[in-house]
Amino acid sequence: MRRGIAASTLVVALAVSMAACSSGGGSTGSAPTAGGAVDPATVSGTVTWWDTTDATAEAPTYQKVIEGFQAKYPNIKVNYVNVPFDGAQNKIKNAFSSGTDAPDVIRSEVAWTPELASLHLLAPLDGTIALDKADDFLPNPVAATKYEGKTYGVPQVTDTMALFYNKKMFADAGITKPPATIEELKAASAQIKAKTGKTGFYLRGDDAYWTLSFLYGEGGDLVDPATKSVTIDNPAGVKAFKTMKDLVDSGAAKTSVTDGFTNMMTSFQSGDTAMMINGPWALATVNKGGGEFADKSNLGIAVVPAGSGGQGAPQGGHSYAIYAGSKNISASQVFVQYMASAEVQTTLTKELGVLPTRKSVYTQPDVAAIESVKFFSEAVGKAHQRPWIPEGGTLFAPLVTEYTAMLSGRETPEQAAKNTGDAYRKNLGWK
Repeated sequence: MRRGIAASTLVVALAVSMAACSSGGGSTGSAPTAGGAVDPATVSGTVTWWDTTDATAEAPTYQKVIEGFQAKYPNIKVNYVNVPFDGAQNKIKNAFSSGTDAPDVIRSEVAWTPELASLHLLAPLDGTIALDKADDFLPNPVAATKYEGKTYGVPQVTDTMALFYNKKMFADAGITKPPATIEELKAASAQIKAKTGKTGFYLRGDDAYWTLSFLYGEGGDLVDPATKSVTIDNPAGVKAFKTMKDLVDSGAAKTSVTDGFTNMMTSFQSGDTAMMINGPWALATVNKGGGEFADKSNLGIAVVPAGSGGQGAPQGGHSYAIYAGSKNISASQVFVQYMASAEVQTTLTKELGVLPTRKSVYTQPDVAAIESVKFFSEAVGKAHQRPWIPEGGTLFAPLVTEYTAMLSGRETPEQAAKNTGDAYRKNLGWK
């Protein structure tokens, strides 16, 4: 999902050509609009959807939802394809660019949408039925669907990160509430070490996404698209690198620069560490993994501790997007409208614990009581938007290289920040 930012001119030319030639042929009826000019029930066609959710834990639920869609719209056939998330971005771009066996609809990670739109590979959705009840979507997920003033995705799920903590270990250490700041995190870790002999916090050291809470928490960012400037190595960025390194050097945190997620989850699950930063995708694993959390009430979740610049957990999530060269544009719009509806989002949240993108879903009492929603709703409201630029998905590779070098002791925080910034300037051509 992460690669170099240079785009082939041939890729763009092919995409534009296919989009111009397709004009939605193959679906009965003109493209339906948000105003309801065309009855969706009159639309027919075949929609191929590439879904990147977990094939075992999530895909069966989506397939069940699709059965409901086809019962409601029998003239539209859905060809469901589960595509492993790792490598999906390149597979999608290759399929869209060549037009060979390309899907009509994809599940697009928030950083993919601007890039695919910039390559003219996605169909604009403004004014179509796909964006039904657009005002009901949360503003942060909507922001990730835009490129140059147009909408190229419909928010499917959103997410952010939060602090997971072991309530029993907190109680054993005499800690009565989760830390709200980095300084409180360090103090809690020291207290846990003194009282229990265990480490307070696990800092994942092999994935750049885990750095963003610290970067945003110090008031920094990766880049500033408005001024086309690199900001990762400004004073706020350098401070974020120093904060992460200090957590490890001070003994407040343990880390690993290989197999970081597995090691972090194992350490937390076994009670070797009391806290970790993670997302809603980890809830099912923690709850089903037994160990310290055989009693589910032992798991606490709070907003990520703030840095000197405030709270800064990053925004993640996915959207539904439609291929610009699809021969089933109308059917695809009807499909996306259904899949992004409040009814379907409610079902998915209840079945999978994913976080909905529609405001109306959060107001339902039975949804508000769901574990993931209850824990993460506050954090989602405070999530920090990432740079929604075509190259956004490529910013992580240089960052993780320097992050791991710093945590391994091969570079200082200042060097890691500068090297990341220099890589961005070279790749982006920004100042």
